[in-house]
Amino acid sequence: MKTIISTAKLAVISVSALALLSFSCGNAGNSKNVAAQKKQEAPVAAPSFSKFISEQQFNTLFPERDKFYTYQAFIKAVDELALIKLRVARRAESVYQFTRTDKSTGKATIVRQDGDWNEAWAKVKPDSVYMIDYGNFCTAGDAQTNKRELAAFFAQIAHETRHGRNESYTDGLMLLHEDNTSLNYISDSDEYPPVKGQKYYGRGPMQISYNGNYGYASDCIFGNKHILLDKPSLIETDPVVSFKTAIYFWMTPETHKPSAHDVMIGKWQPKESDKAKGRTPGFGMTINIINGELECNKGEDNYSMKDRIGFYQFFLSKLGVSDPNCACSCGKMEPYKY
Repeated sequence: MKTIISTAKLAVISVSALALLSFSCGNAGNSKNVAAQKKQEAPVAAPSFSKFISEQQFNTLFPERDKFYTYQAFIKAVDELALIKLRVARRAESVYQFTRTDKSTGKATIVRQDGDWNEAWAKVKPDSVYMIDYGNFCTAGDAQTNKRELAAFFAQIAHETRHGRNESYTDGLMLLHEDNTSLNYISDSDEYPPVKGQKYYGRGPMQISYNGNYGYASDCIFGNKHILLDKPSLIETDPVVSFKTAIYFWMTPETHKPSAHDVMIGKWQPKESDKAKGRTPGFGMTINIINGELECNKGEDNYSMKDRIGFYQFFLSKLGVSDPNCACSCGKMEPYKY
Protein backbone atom coordinates (compact mmCIF):
# COMPACT_ATOMS: atom_id res chain seq x y z
CA MET A 1 0.00 0.00 0.00
CA LYS A 2 1.13 3.56 -0.61
CA THR A 3 1.03 6.35 1.91
CA ILE A 4 1.72 10.05 1.72
CA ILE A 5 1.52 13.00 4.08
CA SER A 6 -0.03 12.13 7.42
CA THR A 7 -2.79 9.95 5.98
CA ALA A 8 -0.29 7.16 5.79
CA LYS A 9 0.25 4.80 2.83
CA LEU A 10 12.58 1.14 -22.11
CA ALA A 11 14.34 -1.75 -24.86
CA VAL A 12 17.43 0.42 -25.05
CA ILE A 13 17.00 4.14 -25.33
CA SER A 14 19.87 5.47 -27.38
CA VAL A 15 19.04 9.14 -27.19
CA SER A 16 21.75 10.85 -25.17
CA ALA A 17 19.96 14.03 -24.26
CA LEU A 18 16.78 15.88 -25.03
CA ALA A 19 17.37 18.90 -27.22
CA LEU A 20 15.85 22.09 -25.94
CA LEU A 21 13.64 24.08 -28.25
CA SER A 22 14.98 27.48 -29.24
CA PHE A 23 13.61 30.46 -31.02
CA SER A 24 14.70 33.86 -32.32
CA CYS A 25 13.29 37.02 -30.88
CA GLY A 26 13.34 38.70 -34.29
CA ASN A 27 13.46 42.51 -34.40
CA ALA A 28 14.41 43.32 -30.82
CA GLY A 29 14.87 46.98 -31.63
CA ASN A 30 11.19 47.79 -31.64
CA SER A 31 10.81 48.03 -27.87
CA LYS A 32 7.32 49.51 -28.07
CA ASN A 33 5.93 46.25 -29.38
CA VAL A 34 7.75 43.88 -27.01
CA ALA A 35 5.00 43.71 -24.41
CA ALA A 36 2.31 43.25 -27.03
CA GLN A 37 4.31 40.51 -28.71
CA LYS A 38 4.76 38.65 -25.44
CA LYS A 39 1.04 38.75 -24.80
CA GLN A 40 0.33 37.30 -28.24
CA GLU A 41 2.97 34.59 -28.14
CA ALA A 42 1.68 31.16 -27.22
CA PRO A 43 3.66 29.31 -24.54
CA VAL A 44 6.44 27.19 -25.99
CA ALA A 45 5.48 23.56 -25.59
CA ALA A 46 8.02 21.25 -23.98
CA PRO A 47 9.18 18.32 -26.11
CA SER A 48 6.97 15.28 -25.75
CA PHE A 49 8.25 12.46 -23.57
CA SER A 50 7.88 10.26 -26.64
CA LYS A 51 11.34 11.59 -27.55
CA PHE A 52 12.70 9.42 -24.74
CA ILE A 53 10.95 6.16 -25.47
CA SER A 54 9.16 4.75 -28.49
CA GLU A 55 6.02 2.67 -28.47
CA GLN A 56 8.01 -0.36 -29.59
CA GLN A 57 10.44 0.06 -26.70
CA PHE A 58 7.63 0.48 -24.18
CA ASN A 59 5.86 -2.61 -25.45
CA THR A 60 9.09 -4.61 -25.25
CA LEU A 61 9.57 -3.62 -21.61
CA PHE A 62 6.05 -4.63 -20.61
CA PRO A 63 5.17 -7.55 -22.94
CA GLU A 64 2.56 -9.06 -20.63
CA ARG A 65 0.91 -5.82 -19.56
CA ASP A 66 -2.84 -5.39 -19.40
CA LYS A 67 -4.18 -3.69 -22.54
CA PHE A 68 -5.39 -0.89 -20.24
CA TYR A 69 -1.82 0.37 -19.82
CA THR A 70 -1.07 1.74 -23.29
CA TYR A 71 1.99 3.60 -24.48
CA GLN A 72 -0.20 6.46 -25.68
CA ALA A 73 -1.73 6.84 -22.22
CA PHE A 74 1.69 6.86 -20.55
CA ILE A 75 3.05 9.55 -22.89
CA LYS A 76 -0.07 11.67 -22.56
CA ALA A 77 0.08 11.41 -18.78
CA VAL A 78 3.72 12.53 -18.66
CA ASP A 79 3.22 15.36 -21.16
CA GLU A 80 0.09 16.74 -19.51
CA LEU A 81 1.41 16.53 -15.97
CA ALA A 82 4.62 18.24 -17.14
CA LEU A 83 2.56 21.41 -17.46
CA ILE A 84 1.95 21.51 -13.71
CA LYS A 85 4.04 22.99 -10.92
CA LEU A 86 3.08 22.87 -7.27
CA ARG A 87 4.23 25.15 -4.47
CA VAL A 88 3.83 23.48 -1.10
CA ALA A 89 4.06 25.71 1.97
CA ARG A 90 3.92 24.23 5.46
CA ARG A 91 3.37 25.97 8.75
CA ALA A 92 3.79 24.42 12.18
CA GLU A 93 3.94 20.65 11.88
CA SER A 94 1.27 19.94 9.32
CA VAL A 95 -0.65 23.04 8.24
CA TYR A 96 -0.48 23.35 4.46
CA GLN A 97 -1.11 25.64 1.55
CA PHE A 98 -0.82 24.29 -2.02
CA THR A 99 -0.51 26.63 -4.99
CA ARG A 100 -0.90 24.89 -8.35
CA THR A 101 0.42 26.60 -11.50
CA ASP A 102 -0.57 25.66 -15.03
CA LYS A 103 2.61 26.39 -17.00
CA SER A 104 0.70 26.56 -20.29
CA THR A 105 -1.21 29.62 -19.10
CA GLY A 106 0.86 30.85 -16.15
CA LYS A 107 -2.24 30.80 -13.96
CA ALA A 108 -1.58 30.01 -10.30
CA THR A 109 -4.40 28.81 -8.07
CA ILE A 110 -4.50 27.99 -4.37
CA VAL A 111 -6.02 24.52 -4.35
CA ARG A 112 -5.58 23.79 -0.66
CA GLN A 113 -5.32 26.01 2.39
CA ASP A 114 -5.84 24.34 5.75
CA GLY A 115 -8.22 25.88 8.23
CA ASP A 116 -5.48 26.84 10.68
CA TRP A 117 -3.31 28.51 8.04
CA ASN A 118 -3.89 32.05 9.37
CA GLU A 119 -3.84 31.17 13.07
CA ALA A 120 -1.20 33.05 15.07
CA TRP A 121 0.29 29.87 16.55
CA ALA A 122 0.86 28.50 13.06
CA LYS A 123 2.86 31.59 12.07
CA VAL A 124 5.37 31.47 14.91
CA LYS A 125 8.06 29.92 12.74
CA PRO A 126 8.86 30.74 9.10
CA ASP A 127 7.06 28.70 6.49
CA SER A 128 8.78 25.67 5.01
CA VAL A 129 8.39 25.83 1.23
CA TYR A 130 9.28 23.45 -1.56
CA MET A 131 8.44 23.35 -5.26
CA ILE A 132 7.42 20.35 -7.33
CA ASP A 133 7.80 20.68 -11.09
CA TYR A 134 6.21 17.61 -12.63
CA GLY A 135 7.98 18.46 -15.89
CA ASN A 136 11.21 17.26 -14.27
CA PHE A 137 10.06 13.64 -14.36
CA CYS A 138 13.05 11.77 -15.82
CA THR A 139 14.34 14.96 -17.48
CA ALA A 140 16.12 16.86 -14.67
CA GLY A 141 19.59 15.31 -15.02
CA ASP A 142 21.98 14.17 -17.70
CA ALA A 143 21.07 11.30 -20.03
CA GLN A 144 22.47 8.62 -17.71
CA THR A 145 20.68 10.01 -14.66
CA ASN A 146 17.40 10.30 -16.53
CA LYS A 147 17.62 6.69 -17.70
CA ARG A 148 18.38 5.47 -14.19
CA GLU A 149 15.40 7.36 -12.87
CA LEU A 150 13.14 5.92 -15.56
CA ALA A 151 14.47 2.43 -14.82
CA ALA A 152 13.73 2.95 -11.12
CA PHE A 153 10.23 4.26 -11.80
CA PHE A 154 9.45 1.37 -14.16
CA ALA A 155 10.85 -1.09 -11.63
CA GLN A 156 8.56 0.14 -8.89
CA ILE A 157 5.38 0.21 -10.96
CA ALA A 158 6.24 -3.19 -12.49
CA HIS A 159 6.62 -4.77 -9.05
CA GLU A 160 3.45 -3.16 -7.77
CA THR A 161 1.41 -4.55 -10.68
CA ARG A 162 3.16 -7.85 -11.44
CA HIS A 163 1.07 -10.94 -11.84
CA GLY A 164 3.02 -13.68 -13.52
CA ARG A 165 6.34 -15.41 -13.56
CA ASN A 166 8.81 -15.04 -10.72
CA GLU A 167 12.02 -13.33 -11.78
CA SER A 168 11.11 -13.10 -15.45
CA TYR A 169 10.61 -9.34 -15.02
CA THR A 170 8.25 -9.33 -18.00
CA ASP A 171 5.08 -9.33 -15.94
CA GLY A 172 4.78 -5.67 -14.95
CA LEU A 173 1.67 -3.52 -15.46
CA MET A 174 -0.70 -6.49 -15.31
CA LEU A 175 -2.90 -5.43 -12.39
CA LEU A 176 -5.21 -2.42 -12.35
CA HIS A 177 -5.89 -2.68 -8.64
CA GLU A 178 -4.86 -4.75 -5.66
CA ASP A 179 -6.32 -8.20 -5.18
CA ASN A 180 -8.36 -7.45 -2.07
CA THR A 181 -10.88 -4.76 -2.96
CA SER A 182 -12.94 -5.29 0.18
CA LEU A 183 -10.67 -3.05 2.23
CA ASN A 184 -11.73 0.58 2.44
CA TYR A 185 -8.42 2.19 3.44
CA ILE A 186 -10.15 4.99 5.29
CA SER A 187 -8.19 7.38 7.48
CA ASP A 188 -9.07 10.52 9.40
CA SER A 189 -8.44 13.59 7.30
CA ASP A 190 -9.93 17.06 7.69
CA GLU A 191 -8.69 18.08 4.24
CA TYR A 192 -9.52 14.90 2.34
CA PRO A 193 -12.46 13.19 4.07
CA PRO A 194 -13.72 9.98 2.50
CA VAL A 195 -16.90 10.03 0.45
CA LYS A 196 -19.64 7.73 1.65
CA GLY A 197 -19.83 4.57 -0.38
CA GLN A 198 -16.40 4.94 -1.99
CA LYS A 199 -13.39 2.72 -1.41
CA TYR A 200 -9.78 3.83 -1.58
CA TYR A 201 -7.94 0.54 -2.04
CA GLY A 202 -4.73 0.37 -4.06
CA ARG A 203 -5.23 1.33 -7.70
CA GLY A 204 -3.05 2.15 -10.69
CA PRO A 205 0.64 1.54 -11.46
CA MET A 206 1.73 2.68 -8.00
CA GLN A 207 -1.30 1.20 -6.24
CA ILE A 208 -2.05 4.39 -4.31
CA SER A 209 -4.43 3.93 -1.41
CA TYR A 210 -6.24 5.83 1.35
CA ASN A 211 -8.56 8.79 0.96
CA GLY A 212 -5.83 11.27 1.91
CA ASN A 213 -3.64 10.11 -0.92
CA TYR A 214 -6.50 10.19 -3.42
CA GLY A 215 -7.40 13.74 -2.38
CA TYR A 216 -3.84 14.99 -2.50
CA ALA A 217 -3.30 13.40 -5.92
CA SER A 218 -6.52 14.97 -7.15
CA ASP A 219 -5.42 18.43 -5.97
CA CYS A 220 -2.13 18.06 -7.84
CA ILE A 221 -3.46 16.48 -11.02
CA PHE A 222 -6.76 18.30 -11.44
CA GLY A 223 -6.59 21.22 -9.01
CA ASN A 224 -9.73 19.78 -7.42
CA LYS A 225 -9.67 17.29 -4.58
CA HIS A 226 -13.21 16.12 -5.21
CA ILE A 227 -12.55 14.44 -8.56
CA LEU A 228 -10.71 11.42 -7.18
CA LEU A 229 -12.32 11.53 -3.75
CA ASP A 230 -15.76 11.37 -5.33
CA LYS A 231 -14.80 8.91 -8.08
CA PRO A 232 -11.70 6.92 -7.13
CA SER A 233 -12.58 4.36 -9.81
CA LEU A 234 -11.21 6.79 -12.42
CA ILE A 235 -7.77 5.39 -11.62
CA GLU A 236 -8.77 1.99 -12.95
CA THR A 237 -11.01 3.19 -15.80
CA ASP A 238 -8.98 6.07 -17.28
CA PRO A 239 -5.41 4.98 -18.14
CA VAL A 240 -4.10 8.55 -18.43
CA VAL A 241 -5.32 9.38 -14.93
CA SER A 242 -3.92 6.06 -13.74
CA PHE A 243 -0.41 6.84 -14.97
CA LYS A 244 -0.67 10.39 -13.63
CA THR A 245 -1.27 9.11 -10.11
CA ALA A 246 1.94 7.05 -10.34
CA ILE A 247 3.97 10.04 -11.56
CA TYR A 248 2.42 12.23 -8.88
CA PHE A 249 3.46 9.77 -6.18
CA TRP A 250 6.98 9.46 -7.60
CA MET A 251 7.52 13.22 -7.77
CA THR A 252 5.83 14.43 -4.58
CA PRO A 253 7.65 14.51 -1.21
CA GLU A 254 5.83 13.57 1.96
CA THR A 255 5.90 15.50 5.20
CA HIS A 256 8.88 13.55 6.51
CA LYS A 257 10.15 11.81 3.36
CA PRO A 258 11.86 13.03 0.19
CA SER A 259 10.40 12.21 -3.19
CA ALA A 260 11.71 9.18 -5.06
CA HIS A 261 12.53 11.60 -7.89
CA ASP A 262 14.80 13.71 -5.68
CA VAL A 263 16.54 10.57 -4.46
CA MET A 264 17.25 9.23 -7.95
CA ILE A 265 18.60 12.52 -9.33
CA GLY A 266 20.87 13.10 -6.31
CA LYS A 267 19.02 16.16 -5.05
CA TRP A 268 18.19 14.54 -1.72
CA GLN A 269 21.11 14.12 0.65
CA PRO A 270 20.64 12.46 4.04
CA LYS A 271 20.83 14.39 7.28
CA GLU A 272 22.83 12.98 10.16
CA SER A 273 19.63 11.58 11.60
CA ASP A 274 19.01 9.76 8.30
CA LYS A 275 22.55 8.38 8.20
CA ALA A 276 22.13 7.03 11.72
CA LYS A 277 19.13 5.08 10.47
CA GLY A 278 20.93 3.71 7.41
CA ARG A 279 19.17 5.92 4.91
CA THR A 280 21.43 6.61 1.93
CA PRO A 281 20.84 7.84 -1.63
CA GLY A 282 20.08 5.10 -4.11
CA PHE A 283 17.37 2.78 -5.34
CA GLY A 284 16.97 1.25 -1.89
CA MET A 285 15.79 4.58 -0.56
CA THR A 286 12.95 4.63 -3.11
CA ILE A 287 11.79 1.29 -1.71
CA ASN A 288 11.80 2.83 1.76
CA ILE A 289 9.68 5.73 0.50
CA ILE A 290 7.18 3.47 -1.24
CA ASN A 291 6.79 0.57 1.18
CA GLY A 292 9.51 0.79 3.80
CA GLU A 293 7.46 -0.31 6.76
CA LEU A 294 6.84 -3.72 5.19
CA GLU A 295 10.07 -4.27 3.27
CA CYS A 296 12.96 -2.37 4.86
CA ASN A 297 15.21 -3.06 7.84
CA LYS A 298 14.42 -6.76 7.51
CA GLY A 299 17.73 -8.03 6.16
CA GLU A 300 18.56 -9.04 2.62
CA ASP A 301 16.07 -11.87 2.16
CA ASN A 302 12.84 -9.90 1.97
CA TYR A 303 11.16 -11.18 -1.21
CA SER A 304 9.44 -7.96 -2.26
CA MET A 305 12.56 -5.85 -1.80
CA LYS A 306 14.61 -8.33 -3.84
CA ASP A 307 11.96 -8.38 -6.57
CA ARG A 308 12.04 -4.60 -6.87
CA ILE A 309 15.85 -4.70 -7.13
CA GLY A 310 15.61 -7.40 -9.78
CA PHE A 311 13.23 -5.29 -11.84
CA TYR A 312 15.54 -2.28 -11.49
CA GLN A 313 18.55 -4.21 -12.73
CA PHE A 314 16.45 -5.66 -15.57
CA PHE A 315 15.28 -2.24 -16.75
CA LEU A 316 18.77 -0.74 -16.39
CA SER A 317 20.04 -3.38 -18.78
CA LYS A 318 17.21 -2.80 -21.22
CA LEU A 319 17.85 0.93 -21.15
CA GLY A 320 21.54 0.47 -21.82
CA VAL A 321 22.69 2.07 -18.60
CA SER A 322 24.28 0.84 -15.39
CA ASP A 323 24.28 1.87 -11.76
CA PRO A 324 27.62 0.51 -10.47
CA ASN A 325 27.46 2.36 -7.15
CA CYS A 326 23.83 1.55 -6.50
CA ALA A 327 22.73 1.36 -2.91
CA CYS A 328 19.93 -0.93 -4.05
CA SER A 329 19.00 -2.57 -0.76
CA CYS A 330 16.99 -1.15 2.13
CA GLY A 331 17.65 -4.26 4.23
CA LYS A 332 19.40 -2.26 6.94
CA MET A 333 17.45 0.97 6.44
CA GLU A 334 15.01 2.04 9.12
CA PRO A 335 11.58 2.86 7.72
CA TYR A 336 9.81 6.10 8.46
CA LYS A 337 7.37 6.30 11.31
CA TYR A 338 4.35 8.59 11.57
